[in-house]
Amino acid sequence: MNHTVTDAPAARPVLNGRYELHRRIARGGMADVFLAKDQLLDRPVAVKVLFPQFAAEESFVARFRREAQAAANLNHPNIVAVYDWGEHEDTYFIVMEYIEGQTLAELIAGQGTLSPDVAADVAIEVSSALGFAHRNGTVHRDVKPGNIMINQSGQVKVADFGIARAFGGGDDELTQTGSVMGTASYFSPEQAQGKPVDPRSDLYSLGVVLYEMLTGEPPFTGHTPVAIAFKHVQETAPRVRQRNPAAPPALDAVVDKLLHKDPAERYPAADELRADLRRFRSGQPLEGVTNGVAAAGAVGTSHAAAVTGDAPTMMANQAIDQVNQLPPDSTIAMPNGPSTAAMPTRGPDTGRSRAVIDTSRAVPASAAVSQEEPVEEYYEAPNRTGVFVIMLALLLAGLVVLILYISSTFGASDDGEEAEPEVVTTPVPDVIDKTVTDAEVDLRVAGFEVVAELQENPDVEPNIVFAQDPGAGSEAEPGSTITIFVSKAAETERVPRLEGLSEEEANDRLVELGLTVDIRREASEIFEEGQVIRTEPGENAEVNKGTQVLLIVSTGPDQVEIPLLAGMDQATASSTLTGLNFSDVEFQSEGSGTVDVGRVIRSEPPAGQRESIDATIIVFISSGPAQVQVPAVVGLSREAAEAQLTGEDFQLVVQFVEQPLAPGDERIGLVVNTNPGPGSTVQQGSTIMVAIGVEQPEEPTTTTSTTQPTSTSTTVEGTTTTSTQP
Repeated sequence: MNHTVTDAPAARPVLNGRYELHRRIARGGMADVFLAKDQLLDRPVAVKVLFPQFAAEESFVARFRREAQAAANLNHPNIVAVYDWGEHEDTYFIVMEYIEGQTLAELIAGQGTLSPDVAADVAIEVSSALGFAHRNGTVHRDVKPGNIMINQSGQVKVADFGIARAFGGGDDELTQTGSVMGTASYFSPEQAQGKPVDPRSDLYSLGVVLYEMLTGEPPFTGHTPVAIAFKHVQETAPRVRQRNPAAPPALDAVVDKLLHKDPAERYPAADELRADLRRFRSGQPLEGVTNGVAAAGAVGTSHAAAVTGDAPTMMANQAIDQVNQLPPDSTIAMPNGPSTAAMPTRGPDTGRSRAVIDTSRAVPASAAVSQEEPVEEYYEAPNRTGVFVIMLALLLAGLVVLILYISSTFGASDDGEEAEPEVVTTPVPDVIDKTVTDAEVDLRVAGFEVVAELQENPDVEPNIVFAQDPGAGSEAEPGSTITIFVSKAAETERVPRLEGLSEEEANDRLVELGLTVDIRREASEIFEEGQVIRTEPGENAEVNKGTQVLLIVSTGPDQVEIPLLAGMDQATASSTLTGLNFSDVEFQSEGSGTVDVGRVIRSEPPAGQRESIDATIIVFISSGPAQVQVPAVVGLSREAAEAQLTGEDFQLVVQFVEQPLAPGDERIGLVVNTNPGPGSTVQQGSTIMVAIGVEQPEEPTTTTSTTQPTSTSTTVEGTTTTSTQP
């Protein structure tokens, strides 16, 4: 994403006389994002332009406007800033802060699991952003790795408030009745059921993101968004340490609390979560989870089992879940039943607030907002009466019947021949009276290719479109070619042959002819880096003086991102790489105690890294658990022993127990013995019992009195009474 704003030709389109579009850097479901230059402030910005076909839809425009308003009101170091919003030639745009860096999704794809410290740091900054948004009455509703940006200095920014809503507000009309907006893999249970959301819904989604950072995958996967949403409502997520035994128990406990089905059992606010994560990073006990789990560096027993007593029994470790097929990661709308739950509105400011002072960031005093303590729950815990299951089953059954009906009715013609597939078309934008450059941008944004033809037309100024084929409003297939007819100037030139020239030489040739230049770069197996591949318009095309010519310049051999292959069988991994044009693929066997036999463990280079298509890709296939010898860890600290036993060379599962020792024993705090013992042969993934020396408490002592009894005599009225006392 390293794009640099350079001096641009005057022919580049400029929105509202200020934002000069340079090149498209992203494309979403309803808008394109362009790298642009703010001519007034002379800085790079990102401009999101709504697709013209959506600009006429009130619901799309309302959502687009809401995104601008929601984000523009959130001035925070960890939120992507929105600078401006406007309308331009029948469509709408948002001007945002331009971030040079990568998304968290790209980081996870490239590295797999992140270190606990990095994962905690990212979650701390995201919770800081969410806390600020929540205090200002906004719930994001689509927290996911793709919406979390990390710039080149490592700062985290939360983006895309496109479906954010004010909780307790009055904007319900902007959400279609009976639809659930968000991304299925990161839904909260209440989102999946169409219930009202509040800040704790965002915290559930952040819990899923933290889970994915620690394990490399979300807790729930499936083939459809409905299947994933169903799991969020009905199933309990596997604990983090089941999938990654090396994860700290403290973070495991934090994620477990965030993923509670009942919002009342989660952290009550993002600030509380952030405070616990900061305690983890500073090595302090956590306060927001049960039993005060210790944080950074302090290792507790596994959440899956507790070992007590002097004679512990070996416990079998559950197999670690296999990496599932990656789930859909786009923001979606899912059908759902209507909800009758109501949400309380925010009361007047009482002056009571809970503030967490962050000395690492400076936040303007004007940004501080008081927040009233919650006085009631937003909704009840998810109902598990089975109604949801029945409704889902009926919905799926109806869908199957509908598919079968359509297939039988329209699948074949009367003579048994297959029916012609339905042709998808898109309305052709109206580009009459626009400059040739603006017309080409509009048509390409709408998904069409463009050919410009010069024709003399004394009634139209040069470089202005006066006709188009197909005409405006007609339907055409995406990717088809639209011809625009441009008024010819008195002086014209023909684009020379520039193929194979250096960028500098080609630029000089075009400038000499009175033409302006723009640059676009793409990979090429034929042309060396810096050489011109082709021009647009092409060689020998007639153009008016001053017309912009696009030079497509080579970046060298094509590079392709290596996909995530973990969990695939060998045949699927091979076809996946072949489909990406990788020609040199090798498969090697490797022992694994966590990956099933015949499944991919990893690749080298790793997933997410970009490589030339002729690079050698080595794919490691599991041959099952390897036999390893238990190393000698007696005398090591608990942390050192765990690191060695669970490392890549051994991949063992550690179960710690306590071994009482006499006070002053030098083995206190160290490994006393292991079971199986050092040198024993076991399979990778086996459980090893490790005894840690602890000081035995002193036995209570019994004190025996040595005082001899004494006798006294008392004479009363001639009678002598003798008593004995101790």
